[in-house]
Amino acid sequence: MTGKSLSLKRYNRLSSATTIPVEVKIEAELKVLDLGEMEKILRNARKLALTGCGCRKDRKNCKTTVSGCIDLDELADKALQGRDDKGSTPEEALEQMKKSHRAGLVHMAYTFRKDPGKVTKICSCCSCFCQTLSGLVRFGTAKHVIPAGSIATDNRDLCTNCGACVKRCQFEARSLEDGKMRYNPDLCYGCGLCISNCRPGAISLEKRQNP
Repeated sequence: MTGKSLSLKRYNRLSSATTIPVEVKIEAELKVLDLGEMEKILRNARKLALTGCGCRKDRKNCKTTVSGCIDLDELADKALQGRDDKGSTPEEALEQMKKSHRAGLVHMAYTFRKDPGKVTKICSCCSCFCQTLSGLVRFGTAKHVIPAGSIATDNRDLCTNCGACVKRCQFEARSLEDGKMRYNPDLCYGCGLCISNCRPGAISLEKRQNP
């Protein structure tokens, strides 16, 4: 297939196509962020720009209308071209991301391997119609794509089996079976959504020993 190209159709209502040369590698990595990790990234960024969510704009069928995508540094410079504002402060960006966190969205950072420590974009993703997260969850490939640096741990003595964490988990790591909460840590990626909605304080976030 040398010298040829492969046309991949995007899975959305527009049915638009993207042509990718076969011999070209796109070396990018996804990382799930909790609010603490994200705050550090936002405060260390040179420039921040709040942007709309392309997935929700294209498909218009998400369970939430909250938007929380942020371009950082060079991407922010491009996003702000032709706009009147000069970008967002870390406080403004963090407040928007807290809103998307309360809405139950997962914060995912995009980095490129040529500069693996540099985050270029943070998105607030759902498993219902996000192009990336929905596919990873639906086909069970998240564990092969997302490095899990953190993990939720449960205190069974405090858990009341209310099921609030089950509703919050986008990765389907939690379920209620016969009135008891079941948790599969292999499906946890440390987003922290379950923690912020656990009234008894039965869940905490820790660094994964073998990410």
